[in-house]
Amino acid sequence: MTREQWLLALVVKLNDTFAGAGYPLPAHIRVSCGWPTQRALAPTGKSRSIGQCFSTACSADSAHEVFVSPALDDAEQVAAVLVHELCHAVDNCRHGHGPEFRRIAVALGLEGPMTATVPGEQLRERLNALLAEMPDYPHRTLDVRVDEKKQGTRLRKIMCPECGYTARTTRQWLDRGLPTCPCGTTMAERS
Repeated sequence: MTREQWLLALVVKLNDTFAGAGYPLPAHIRVSCGWPTQRALAPTGKSRSIGQCFSTACSADSAHEVFVSPALDDAEQVAAVLVHELCHAVDNCRHGHGPEFRRIAVALGLEGPMTATVPGEQLRERLNALLAEMPDYPHRTLDVRVDEKKQGTRLRKIMCPECGYTARTTRQWLDRGLPTCPCGTTMAERS
């Protein structure tokens, strides 16, 4: 079983959960393990994307295209990200993480900030029950940062995880705190 087959099998199993919450899944959904956006390559933290759903307008055959980051290999976390992205598919990505998305996500059992949801206790139990019926997730973590060249200068490279703006500064200034990018996002240190 490939990663995509595994993810699609989980979508099929989640169909009843979504329908039971009053939000049936759309018919044409494609699911892949792949880098959702450039933000998926950001340093680990708040701004790192671990999933993304594209509306039917983006797909040549009007499919909902869902991506789960290859940086994840824990089946429960992958399932939680998949539920979050499927909530976007139900909404066809029209409302971002706003009130309409929140209604769908909460009805399914997601909690926390809508940009970084986690499964509530009932959803976690439901996901674990579904995962017990499936083989192990056939994927291991992919970390593209391993091959990055180590910095050889005393100036430390910093980069905006949102827009990619780069600059250099000394360790002394980094110890005081990371600066803010002109786009308004806190910059991150690159190794």
